[in-house]
Amino acid sequence: MITTGKKVAGTAMAGFLAVSLAACGSSNNGNNGNGDAAATESASASAPASASASAPASSSAASGEKVTITFQNIYPDPTDPKYNMLHKIVKQYETDHPNVHIELDSLNTDQQKQKLKTQAASNEVPDITIVNPSAQMKPYVDAGLFAPLNEMVEKNGLKDSFQSGILDYYTFDGNLYALPDGNNIGLLYYNKALFKQAGIEAPPATFEDLIADVKKLKEKGIQPMAIGEKDTWTGSFLFMNVLLRTNGGPGFLQDVVDGKKTFEDPAFTGAVDAFEQLVQAGAFQEGATSFDYNAGENLFKTGKAAMYYMGSWATGGIEVSDANKDGNVGVFKFPTVGGKGDPNQFMLAPGSGFAVSKNSKHLPETLDFLNYFMTNYPKEAFAVKGAVGVAQKVDGDFKAAGYSDMAMEVLAMFKDVAGGDISFDNTMNPATSQAHLSSIQNLFVSKKDAAAVGKEHQQAYEDNKE
Repeated sequence: MITTGKKVAGTAMAGFLAVSLAACGSSNNGNNGNGDAAATESASASAPASASASAPASSSAASGEKVTITFQNIYPDPTDPKYNMLHKIVKQYETDHPNVHIELDSLNTDQQKQKLKTQAASNEVPDITIVNPSAQMKPYVDAGLFAPLNEMVEKNGLKDSFQSGILDYYTFDGNLYALPDGNNIGLLYYNKALFKQAGIEAPPATFEDLIADVKKLKEKGIQPMAIGEKDTWTGSFLFMNVLLRTNGGPGFLQDVVDGKKTFEDPAFTGAVDAFEQLVQAGAFQEGATSFDYNAGENLFKTGKAAMYYMGSWATGGIEVSDANKDGNVGVFKFPTVGGKGDPNQFMLAPGSGFAVSKNSKHLPETLDFLNYFMTNYPKEAFAVKGAVGVAQKVDGDFKAAGYSDMAMEVLAMFKDVAGGDISFDNTMNPATSQAHLSSIQNLFVSKKDAAAVGKEHQQAYEDNKE
């Protein structure tokens, strides 16, 4: 369970998440040895779509008083299946509760993070907002801005719909403060046709092969990789997968906190060197730091880039994209770097969580709507082919429902998870994380000495120790 102490979520929690991830993709094909760890393609049932958290949530609901609930979210892209899912659930709730209007504030991830910081500073948090787990949400919890969800999550069997252990990332001192939308892994998507044009016969098995493939793609005038580095977490997420390899496994940040390593350790500076090789080889599009998450991803989804590193939550949007026509998109695990690392150790990504403002003027109605939204989330996400990597159990056979071979490959990866790390900004405190995010973003602009980058990180860490 996450607490308000200094220790970051380390290898043990990452390993526990890996088990949850494996469980999320499991199949009833009869091959399972251990039901807790083996991945399957369908899982146990989620609650029915008609479920609501309660009878009329308060006296205002009973009296028909008009209520507006502001729902801040990160589903602004109409090409993302979850955009349509969001609007469908909201519309149905408003139909069932004619006195309630759900006002959507849909933003991309970094826009939402910055807006919430501003709102929190003036104690004007929207009724429902989005937070990232662990270290990123801790300051908001410490400030007393969120309502505990312990009682609400018990209604309609909602708590039992979540994968085992996932809610721990959103729990502080025994109180649950957010409900996650996902439980994901980092991986690489690739465009088979563009690989073929460049004469690349198979996905790279090593980082050295990846660099060579980048060069082959460049020679053919094909953009090798896409990224949305205006949203700085995207480059960090990729960098941390490089570090997971150069460190020979998970736990580097925990070792820093425990005083066993520093950011000047060869594992970290080696990761900087490798990452810069990728940048300097021309892997990313011109002006990568001016592309936000959606713009970067759309380069891949429209067939304008050959590879895309992202969490498995991107599968739904890629599933229905132009790039994936005729099963043209495949996936592969992040490769070894300099012979180090295990491809079955992944960047692990407990998803963004929906939190409720403690000072909501319509707290009972807001809690009722969030229960309804999350109760219906897995069923509706499954229906729009957006259920790969959701944090809840899904009632359905992905293959029979028409999910692509690419999606099935992603689901199969979950059963291979042998641990990993969670992101930098979900482990370190906000000030250290911001220094890290800026430092990695700078590598997209100009080459820097790896030792200087390590020293820069260590200084930021020392300056901001809690």
